[in-house]
Amino acid sequence: MSTLFVINPNSSQSVTDGIDAAIDPLRGMGIEITCRTLPEGPPGIESQAQADEVVPHLLALAASLEDQAAGFVIACFGDPGLYALRDRTTKPVLGIQECSVATALTLGQRFGVVSILPASIPRHMRSFGAMGVMDRLAADRALGLGVMELADAGTTQARMEEVGAELRDRDGADVLIMGCAGMARYRGPLEAALGLPVVEPCQAATAMALGRIRLGQTHRPGD
Repeated sequence: MSTLFVINPNSSQSVTDGIDAAIDPLRGMGIEITCRTLPEGPPGIESQAQADEVVPHLLALAASLEDQAAGFVIACFGDPGLYALRDRTTKPVLGIQECSVATALTLGQRFGVVSILPASIPRHMRSFGAMGVMDRLAADRALGLGVMELADAGTTQARMEEVGAELRDRDGADVLIMGCAGMARYRGPLEAALGLPVVEPCQAATAMALGRIRLGQTHRPGD
């Protein structure tokens, strides 16, 4: 059976474990899903430089998995290496940022993003601008927490509720996107606290990848 590989480009196994738990409801659909951690990555990807530095290692890992792969999900909100990997394979390749935005647009009119650090926001804005969705963006607000700090459930949940409420009440967001794969386990509590649909990016990308695989649809048909 071919496998959908969900690759966490940072080296934190705890982040990968959270991703694995988040996508568990999507298992049992006839396609094996396996999460992999990139050992050469930093503990958390928090800047454009870190995102760029992992690309060669991510491409090498994907190449080693190519023969077993039905498709790939890049599980970092900056979508590092997304277009490079699409150049290297005919298999479906989905990035969690791109898929989360596409999903959010089907759940509300204006989406808000809960980011980790203020330094993450400019690279998000570049991506949203390239996608042509700036007129649907309510705002992107940061928690002020790094990737590793997201493991503190009490602090993280409180900050996510605070920032999510600002996006809803001040910025007019009617759907939220969690802007880091390390937030995966907080979707349910955040949705319940705020009364808005919340998109967990790894779930969004994995669900889309499964559909692509089932339909035999890829970015390079006929190759």
